[in-house]
Parts: sequence; C-alpha cells; structure tokens
Amino acid sequence: MIVHREELLAHLAPLRAAGRTIVFTNGCFDILHRGHVELLAAARRLGDVLVVGLNSDDSVRRLKGPHRPINPEADRATVLDAVRWVDFVTIFEEDTPVVLIEALQPDVLVKGGDYTEERIVGADVVRRRGGNVVIVPLLAGRSTSAVVEQIRRQQ
Repeated sequence: MIVHREELLAHLAPLRAAGRTIVFTNGCFDILHRGHVELLAAARRLGDVLVVGLNSDDSVRRLKGPHRPINPEADRATVLDAVRWVDFVTIFEEDTPVVLIEALQPDVLVKGGDYTEERIVGADVVRRRGGNVVIVPLLAGRSTSAVVEQIRRQQ
C-alpha cells in the first residue's frame, strides 16, 4: 500500500499494539533489479511488516545527479508496492530517511551490504529504543548504477 507518512503511522499503530515487528528499509529503487528484490525479501523475513521509504524524485536528483531518477517516484512506488514482501511504501522528500525513521520507530532497520553500521542513517535512533540494525549482503554486480552504465555503453 502506498501511503503518506501520517497515514502510515495510523496503519502501524494497531499493528505495533498487536506486537507485530515493524521492519524498515529505504532507498531510491530507481530501476528495480534482483539485488533489490533479494534485499526486500531478506528484510521481510526479519519481521511481520515491511515498510519501504522511497526517496522522492528531488531527493534522488540531489543524491545521484541531474540525470536520475530514470523512473519517476509514482512509478517506483507502484513497482515496489507490487513486490509481495512489501507492505507499505512511503515517499520522503529529505536527503536521508532520519526524520521518517524517528517518526516510525521501526523495530528493525535494514540496509544493503554496501553500507557499514556507522554509515546507516537512523541506526542510532533504532538502537536507542532497543531495535536491531541488519546489513544484508549484496548480490555481486547488481546495482542500478551498473545497469544504467551498461545501457549507456550499449547506445
């Protein structure tokens, strides 16, 4: 389900009250590939509800440059929502998801293996309340940047 932050909080409140484990991950998810899908599947196995924070188009441009994203945020959100392991997708405008993480207070924060614990935004927020931070190993050679570069070379 694609929801705004406030709607998401309303959906999560009864789930949390019922003792469900809330898992959060985030990213640009510009061109969804197997590495993304493996990350999402692994994240969902760590809890009962998977929330994906999706960088807005403006946020992606600030992070990745003027030629990204390839796909607009509405398309990226719709594709993520279609992945069976994803329960909620919410778009955030900031460059990092720290404000969203502070609002959600997830039980588990998941990032891909290209991150170290020190570089995971919001790890301190999650740990402060007793949550876990999990780094999922990456699939070698699977990244949006690599896909984009391969397409450019073939043109």
